[in-house]
Order: sequence, then structure tokens, then C-alpha cells
Amino acid sequence: MPTKRCFYEILGVSRTCSDADLKSAFRKQAVQHHPDKNPGNKTAEAKFKEINEAYQILSDGQKRAAYDQHGHAAFEHGGLGGGGGFGMGEGFAASMADIFDDLFGDVMSGRRGRSTGRERGSDLRYNMEVTLEEAFRGKSAALKIPTSVSCETCGGTGAKAGSKPKTCGTCAGHGRVRAQQGFFSIERACPTCQGRGEVIDNPCPSCAGAGRSTRERSLSVNIPAGIEDGTRIRLTGEGEAGLRGGPAGDLYIFLSIKPHPFFQREGADLHCRVPISMVQAALGGDIKVRAVDGTELKVRIDEGTPSGRQFKIKGRGMPVLRSREFGDLYIQANVETPQNLTRRQKELLAEFENESTHKTHPESAGFFAKMKEFFDLT
Repeated sequence: MPTKRCFYEILGVSRTCSDADLKSAFRKQAVQHHPDKNPGNKTAEAKFKEINEAYQILSDGQKRAAYDQHGHAAFEHGGLGGGGGFGMGEGFAASMADIFDDLFGDVMSGRRGRSTGRERGSDLRYNMEVTLEEAFRGKSAALKIPTSVSCETCGGTGAKAGSKPKTCGTCAGHGRVRAQQGFFSIERACPTCQGRGEVIDNPCPSCAGAGRSTRERSLSVNIPAGIEDGTRIRLTGEGEAGLRGGPAGDLYIFLSIKPHPFFQREGADLHCRVPISMVQAALGGDIKVRAVDGTELKVRIDEGTPSGRQFKIKGRGMPVLRSREFGDLYIQANVETPQNLTRRQKELLAEFENESTHKTHPESAGFFAKMKEFFDLT
């Protein structure tokens, strides 16, 4: 008969290890050698049995003391309820539950509470597009949403009037049943009630036992001033009705802002490109533009304004959400090159060009001078 290995050696711990170290070593090896992770592997199965036996003894204070004093002989001939059996103590059972969590998660470890038969309804998504002006002012919008609502005939129970759902006889209302797999009993959703814990013998004719029906629902939602593209608004409890009286889900409204023909938005700031004539850019003057709320604004164009220069109008951008602050409006001057000139206009421009000096066009003069100097040097 082969000699048994030392229990401490099997678990890879010292004889002076703490209970916490012992438990940690057991969990690590049990998960590694569990039969469900090593299907068909006889070596892993034997190792797993060996690990269980070692931990069953060492996790019990009385048995560990006896083993430390007498070794394996302490459990021969039925002494102290030998290690070959599987009479689990509280500490061993708790550790095995932890192993179950590592292998299968809480859903499979049987730690879920008793099922009520009620299921929360699904969340719903509604996409809404608003204009930039509506985002500036805010608005109240009416929505029509097709969704599942609680059945009025049965009040959401799913049972025919005068009857009630009954406790499932297969799972006794727990919603889960046990199935033997290897050394363990694994819990699964009850196939009779699909995990609800209740069955309906007389379903409601209006909803066929679901406890809800589909219809179009009207809602009102307030869009706050200053919302940005991609903002999400949550309406709690306005989603799909729950099954058999369960709580309703939520409704999420995702907002997008339509492109604007004049304004581009960057956060709370607005940008607007305004074409101006070559003469206006050269001589300067006032131009009139509109803010997003329609207000007329006067913008002073400086003499000699180049194309692309921006003029800032403070506080005339978008409102900052849930505050009293506003962004700014930036007017970008876009100098327009004249087209379809008459003969006289061309003559005047030619005269102007002949009269031009380096001071008239300092940037272009400097550019070409530097280019000439660069290529002359090379």
C-alpha cells in the first residue's frame, strides 16, 4: 500500500502556517486541479481528491492538532472521523463555496436569494435631434414611444382575474434546482419556471401571462438650455414595464444637434465665417451680423484686416449648461477676391497695383524678398 504524502506538502505550506495561508494555498490548488477545468484528466482528478482530503483535516483545529502529533495514524481505524470521508466542517464548506465562486461565479454558487418571479423591464433608447437654436433656448418636447406597459387586465401579475401565480413545485419557489456534477451539486435556473420561482396555471388572456402589453405612450421631456451634442437624458422608470409586476426600466434620450448653416460650435463658443470685400478689409469699417438668438450685432473691422482674422464678441455664444454663464462668439473675416470685373474695374486695380509699394503689401513683399535671397545664396 503506497505511503501517504504529508498533508502540508500536498498544499505547499509549512507546519506553522496560519489559517489564512492554508486557505489561500488550498483555493489556488483546488481551482487549478478542479475536474471541471481538467475534463477527462485522471491525474488532475486524483490530485484534487488529495488536496480536498489534506485541507479537510488541516482546516479543522482538532484534527490538525491530532495530525501534527500522530500523523496519518491519527485517522486510521475511524479515529476522529478519518480524512478519507467527505463530512465537511464549516470552514471546509465555506472554502469550497469560495472555490465555486472562483470557478463559476456567484450565479452558479447558489448564493442568489429566493426568486420573486418579477423581472425588471429593459431600458429603452430614444434618439432626438434638435436645432442649435433649440439647444440655445432649451425646449419642452412631446414624445410618442412604443413600449411595453403593465397589463391593465391582470395588474401585471400575468394571471387570469380571480387566480394567482403559484409557487413552482419543481424548485419550491427558489427559481433554481441542483444538479450533480462530479463531487459537487451545481445550481441552475429551474427549467419549469425559468428561474422565476412561480408558475401560472391560468394565464391572463390579454397578455398571455407576460404581465405586460405593447402600446404607444406619450411623454414630455424638458431639454435644458446649453445641451451639447451627445448629451444623454435619463427618465427613471419610463422604460419597458417589468415582467409580472417587476419594476420598469429607464428611458435614455440621446440628443444630437443639427448642423447649422452659419455657426460652428466648440463647447460653449460659436464661430461664424463672414465674407468681407477687399475694400472693406483694406479700409476698415462696420459690418452687421446676427447672433444665434437673432439679435443684430455690429462688428468693427480694423483697417488692413487680413483674411482669417477673428473678432471676439464676449458672452454671445451658447449658454453653459446649468449655469448663468455664456460662451463667446467669434467672427472670422474671410476676404473675398473680386470676380467678374468690368474693364474699368480692372484698369483701376492695375493702377492701384502700379502705385503699390512694399508698405502696401508688407507680407508678400517680405516673402518674395526672402525667397530671392535664399535661392541667390544657394
